[in-house]
Amino acid sequence: MHLKTLVAATVGLGLVTLSACGAESSGTKSASDTKTVTLVSHDSWAVSKSVLADFEKQSGYRVKVLTDGDAGQAVNKAILTKDNPQGDVFFGVDNTLLSRALDNGLFQSYEAKGLDQVGSAYQLDSGKHRVTPIDYGDICVNYDKKYFADHKLAPPTSYDDLIKPAYKNLLVTENASTSSPGLGFLLGTAARYGDDGWQGYWKKLKANGVKVVDGWEQAYNEEFSGSAGGKKAGADHPLVVSYASSPPAEVIYGDPKPSTAPTGVATGTCFRQIEFAGLLGNARNSAGGKALIDFLISKEFQEDMPLNMFVYPVVEGASVPAEFTKYGPAAKDPETMDPAKIAQNRDQWVTSWTSLVLK
Repeated sequence: MHLKTLVAATVGLGLVTLSACGAESSGTKSASDTKTVTLVSHDSWAVSKSVLADFEKQSGYRVKVLTDGDAGQAVNKAILTKDNPQGDVFFGVDNTLLSRALDNGLFQSYEAKGLDQVGSAYQLDSGKHRVTPIDYGDICVNYDKKYFADHKLAPPTSYDDLIKPAYKNLLVTENASTSSPGLGFLLGTAARYGDDGWQGYWKKLKANGVKVVDGWEQAYNEEFSGSAGGKKAGADHPLVVSYASSPPAEVIYGDPKPSTAPTGVATGTCFRQIEFAGLLGNARNSAGGKALIDFLISKEFQEDMPLNMFVYPVVEGASVPAEFTKYGPAAKDPETMDPAKIAQNRDQWVTSWTSLVLK
């Protein structure tokens, strides 16, 4: 999916990513099996073993996790199986896909305990409580500091900069139809330039040599010269669509660990992404599901998230690691868009973007 995949793949610091095959799904458990609660998520779910053990001990529930590809793929499968769901709670639907899940009746209403500690800006379904906000992050262009220093060129700071001749052939982004950050970047340009202006912007971006690849893993670890993976691959694009939290990951998991982040963020190119969890409509263990959602907005889980999934907590007062504050602060003024507007335009915009940029 994105940065979190890098973390799940490369880190061995007591984190656990539990993946189960379809045969183990909650569809096979008996009605009396009320002590197992099943979480369905995208591949980037991760939590510290000790934190998950605390929940299991305190609640009496055993947690089973089913991971199911990228966020878009996981949401689509959850919709297709909603009458006989794989689990009790779905985590990982974000504001770019939220309307699709809500319009298809994926979730039942539940007002989580502790929701009053979650910032109102993240509560995009506050009237109905079909989903609970869990984390947020910013999709932004990252740059390779060494490249720009070596070329005595100032790194870009805005969407406008990316279409300037000085940055020709430097940017790689992800396909908006197959990638969460790719879609977020498209929505960011639509928010910035409006319904009538974003296509003109992308025509200029295409003329300026933007490269499009299928997903984040390829863009960041194979094409971007600033990442550890990109350096090994001999990558030649010093600009990539990634996350504001990518620079801290380069520091924390660098080997050897660098004294400062080798990458930076073009702060005027950010789009705010919020992830939610919801109690599935036909959950077999709704009591366990409610307890799990309460846990996801507990301070313990919220403070565990940043170094596991490289996202920011939504609960007020939850602390973040020093590396986040130093190397990857959240954008001060990111682009945002109402989920209803995303719902109204997303498919049409992606179709237009595909014919405009890929053909």
